[in-house]
Amino acid sequence: MMRHPHVWMGLLLWSIFGQAHAAWTTNMAPGATEVSHEVFDLHMTIFWICVVIGIIVFGAMFWSMIVHRRSTGQVAAKFHESTTVEILWTVVPLLILVVMAIPATKTLIQMYDNTESGLDIQITGYQWKWQYKYLGQDVEFFSNLATPADQIHNKEAKGEHYLLEVDQPLVVPVGVKIRFLVTAADVIHSWWVPAFAVKRDAIPGFVNEAWTRIEKPGIYRGQCTELCGKDHGFMPIVVEAKTQADYDTWLAERKAESAKLKELTSKEWTLEELVAQGDKVYHTACVACHQAEGQGLPPMFPALKGSKTVLGPKEEHLATVFNGRAGTAMAAFGKQLSEVDIAAVVTYERNAWGNNKGDMVTPKDVLALKQAAAK
Repeated sequence: MMRHPHVWMGLLLWSIFGQAHAAWTTNMAPGATEVSHEVFDLHMTIFWICVVIGIIVFGAMFWSMIVHRRSTGQVAAKFHESTTVEILWTVVPLLILVVMAIPATKTLIQMYDNTESGLDIQITGYQWKWQYKYLGQDVEFFSNLATPADQIHNKEAKGEHYLLEVDQPLVVPVGVKIRFLVTAADVIHSWWVPAFAVKRDAIPGFVNEAWTRIEKPGIYRGQCTELCGKDHGFMPIVVEAKTQADYDTWLAERKAESAKLKELTSKEWTLEELVAQGDKVYHTACVACHQAEGQGLPPMFPALKGSKTVLGPKEEHLATVFNGRAGTAMAAFGKQLSEVDIAAVVTYERNAWGNNKGDMVTPKDVLALKQAAAK
């Protein structure tokens, strides 16, 4: 019979989580930017001040308890108050706070100095993805979680960067002051990259600013740190810092892709081509809510298989995807996806999982709807 179950339970928990403990750290990381280094140094300065205070206070307390204990015949002193002591315990903490405030204020001022940036990037949070827009560069794209669904549902082993990998990372140059303009399109999110010492709330209708200057090339990861919905944990951030030459090459390629995408809008698409493209778009932008086989997660996320909307007039189906539905979790994808991707995903939904409508929505249809909405 187990007479001490709490002991055995402790041993069990230790055996389960023992390996995880080895990966834990007990301090902040210095980061990869000038500001993050200053934050780390400030943290260590305050930490050691607190250590010294703790040693003095607890040292005095334990010394008094041991030396002046009753068993040695000590008699407590009888006095009402001490002006000297009161002055000391007021002035000394004040001086300590001033010493701590000087470097803290210097670091905060630098953290909020968003002037003279070399690159401005608008960051918009959506449930559950990030949109990056390079202001003045005609480049923008969405960054979605890239972790396979089988890993999430424990059908295969977790990858090295489980839930911290995306299909399109934010690419930036090193050595350049980058200003981030952070906002949101639906609910409150929070853009956080620990290595940059940058964490800004993304609030609908507001724009918060932050900046960074990365010192060396590499890949830096972060997460949304606001409880923004059921898939809050599926909203990672990946920043790839490149040398200026590599960044210029990447930027030129992105601009070429944007130009090519505009050409694809006027292309004459076949049903098979749109379904194939829509399959990719659906499993990137829609699968989290409506599931892989279109079965949905009723009642919040209705099934698309056999749906009246999907099987109804294609104009109504397109309008739903483009404008969303007020009062529901259905987001408006008119500003999130390109004309090609919207046309493709609508066509895919109308011809997948046995819906088999046999019709299609073209990018030109989406462009016409977008132009009408802009009037």
